Amino acid sequence: MSNNVENNSTPTREQVQQIPISELHPFEGHPFRVVDDEAMTRTMESISQFGVISPLLARPDPDGGYEIISGHRRCHAAELVGLKTLPVIVREMNDDEAIIAMVDSNLQRETILPSERAWAYKMKLDAIKHQGVRTDLTSAQVGRRLEAADIIGQDAGESRMQVRRYIRLTNLIPELLDKVDEKKIAFNPAVELSCLTRDEQLLLLDAMDYAQATPSLSQAQRLKKMSQEGACTLDSMCQVMNEVKKDDVDRVTFKAGDLRKYFPKSYTPQQMERTIIKLLEQWQKRRQRDQSR
Repeated sequence: MSNNVENNSTPTREQVQQIPISELHPFEGHPFRVVDDEAMTRTMESISQFGVISPLLARPDPDGGYEIISGHRRCHAAELVGLKTLPVIVREMNDDEAIIAMVDSNLQRETILPSERAWAYKMKLDAIKHQGVRTDLTSAQVGRRLEAADIIGQDAGESRMQVRRYIRLTNLIPELLDKVDEKKIAFNPAVELSCLTRDEQLLLLDAMDYAQATPSLSQAQRLKKMSQEGACTLDSMCQVMNEVKKDDVDRVTFKAGDLRKYFPKSYTPQQMERTIIKLLEQWQKRRQRDQSR
């Protein structure tokens, strides 16, 4: 009798199951990239030595197998080192619950690209709104009603405004968003550029190629204003992009078109730059030799 009482009063714990890797598949549409980089190599080395210590989280898929909620990188690394099964906590979740759990678990990673954070925030925002979670509660800190973006911000350590600024990046075309991830376009200018239409963003790629430059914050703000006024043509964009930035006052710049005639068509801007530097170094050495005579 006493044993039964003890069992009934003990909370049910989720059990870790050994699930074949072949039955696990990624969460549909998750924004976090799984790449074979140095971090993946370290994960593989750790798994080879110690196994998968932290279990994955997954939910049953009605079509068969299990959909990974968290642990995509661990699953990939384990597959690369030849493991056949993985420790997994299987939990029943609806789509909105799964999205929120997937985003929250992956946002704990040390390195997250701006595009990953942007799409993760958007997915979680949509899920919270779809769930109908109460957002009519008043925040004691700011004295106003909470919005879905406030909830995301509190969980991620961001302000509501910063969450919305990240979500704006999802309006960028992939080519521009890639440049944000590659740190070729800074975050603040990228937020401004997200206000341009898709066609204007495509034109901007041509203008950037023409000027061999990426927009500064002030240039991005001007492009945004031009878009609002319906004046965002290729010519006007090229004019803005070809301006000398404050940071470039001490730099000597050349238009790509002026240099192209001196190089093979296959040369990239980086190859052209390296060749010019090499020729200048040779020229400098000759000058120094002449002056020493």
